[in-house]
Amino acid sequence: MRDIFRLLRLVKPLWKRILAGIVVLIIVDWIQIIIPRILKAAVDSLASGVFTKSLIYYAGLILFLAVIIAFFRFWWRFFVIGASRIVERNLREDFYRHLIEMDPPFFMKRKIGDLMAHATNDIDAIRMALGIGMIASVDAVFLSIASLTMMVKIRWQLTLYALIPTPPLTFITYYLGKKVHHHFEKQQEGFSLLTEKVREFITGIRIIKGYNQEKGAVNSFQKTNIEYYSRVIKLMKFMSLFDPSLWLFASMSMGMVLWFGSYDAIAGRITLGDFVAFFNYLDLMIWPMIAFGWVVNIFQRGSASFKRVERIMKEKPVIPKEGRKGGLKGNIVLKNLTFSYNGSPALKDINMEFLQGRQTAIVGLTGSGKSTLVNLILRFYPSKGIYIDGIPLEEIHPDAVRNLIGIVPQETFLFSETIRENIGFGIEEPDMEKIEWAARMAKIHDEIMELPDGYDTLLGEKGVNLSGGQRQRIAIARAILKNPPVLILDDALSSVDSHTEKAILENLKDYFRERNTIIISHRISAIKESDWIYVMDNGKIVEQGKHEDLLRKEGLYYLLYQRQKLEEALGGE
Repeated sequence: MRDIFRLLRLVKPLWKRILAGIVVLIIVDWIQIIIPRILKAAVDSLASGVFTKSLIYYAGLILFLAVIIAFFRFWWRFFVIGASRIVERNLREDFYRHLIEMDPPFFMKRKIGDLMAHATNDIDAIRMALGIGMIASVDAVFLSIASLTMMVKIRWQLTLYALIPTPPLTFITYYLGKKVHHHFEKQQEGFSLLTEKVREFITGIRIIKGYNQEKGAVNSFQKTNIEYYSRVIKLMKFMSLFDPSLWLFASMSMGMVLWFGSYDAIAGRITLGDFVAFFNYLDLMIWPMIAFGWVVNIFQRGSASFKRVERIMKEKPVIPKEGRKGGLKGNIVLKNLTFSYNGSPALKDINMEFLQGRQTAIVGLTGSGKSTLVNLILRFYPSKGIYIDGIPLEEIHPDAVRNLIGIVPQETFLFSETIRENIGFGIEEPDMEKIEWAARMAKIHDEIMELPDGYDTLLGEKGVNLSGGQRQRIAIARAILKNPPVLILDDALSSVDSHTEKAILENLKDYFRERNTIIISHRISAIKESDWIYVMDNGKIVEQGKHEDLLRKEGLYYLLYQRQKLEEALGGE
């Protein structure tokens, strides 16, 4: 019950709208209570043969009230169901905003399919509870009290017979409600797994087809789908018991009223009109009995979903949104930096300098810690030992750090928007002339102009309709256009050929001199012109210096250089 009250707090800002809807709903219910009295008068007139008013009058009055009910029903739906849709919209926005605020560690422990299930099914269940669930609960309470009052006024003894099935009905509803809550949570967890499985297969479709594993993928999905199906069936078993149980006890009430009410009518204790009206009131009260179980069902599902969404919303970013916000030039110094993921050291005692007007390079084998350095500089993970302009990184607001830096990540990501929007992503209202300038600098302009719609060409998911090299160059243009004091190229030229790589680096030579440029690459050709080079291996700096000096040492850098020369020679044959 406490969870349901916490759920209802979501509509507090819309209380005036909800109140208006409830008032209109009560008007509708009150009119429904009047109709059986009109039927009583009409039937009593027929039974006695004395007509104070014509049957056309009674029929016209009922028809008029039906029109009034229809009119007001629109408005309670408008107010209450509309309010639930507003809550749904706001909750989705808040959920999305919360996800955007979270740090990479959060997404490392959460599956995308799980988050998608929260944003769709769970929020939809919350909307149902706050919309039709609230309406049905108010409707059930008012109609049951009003109908019961009118039944007691007609004959209280007959009302007691009608209420005999109520105690066992209450117990069954309570028991089934708890079961529905538990199994709905299990179903939503299963839906999360199913969504993640679909997302994973769609994302990895090329690998699946490349390894001819379509059958294995279908079998794997089938297992997850069957597991989800079994969870749904368990939930459905308990949900399906609600209606039959409710109708059983409702039918028992009707049977008792028919039996004992007939005797009362024959004995003259009630009129025939009273008997008909009593049956109509009982019919009105049966809906609250059924609605009560339905409402419990909806609210149990809504509260279970609310708990799932709330667990996500209560999680806080690892990096607090606080600290210095401006006045930074972009000189970065790392002093005795050590970092680990879950206790496994990724960086050990790192000392580096990245200064304005200098091009600094980091090279090393795969897994040596190069990209981890970038993540720490961008303040994606908490760390100690990084300074910007002499200020500890942890004392600078994360937004200020990221505004200072333009990055082309190792894994290029493009949005399903136009090329123009992708290049201009980092700034507000980008000028088309500047977008074209950035594209020319990245040596991608001519290829863009060959596309059917040029810069207005709409890209597929992750830029699937472009080659790897084209995606990288668009990402480079995006970073250049931002014009940041610090530019990081994390293996940003790995998918372009050596000729294009050379042309891009030549284009950007003057651009690099005006800022603090950090180039991370496994290609020696991309970094040999750098002012200073750090060589990393197994999370440590093993060598540093200029290109020629490092070659003379004949260490790891020299081995990498010789290996690449051999690969180029073999590739040219």
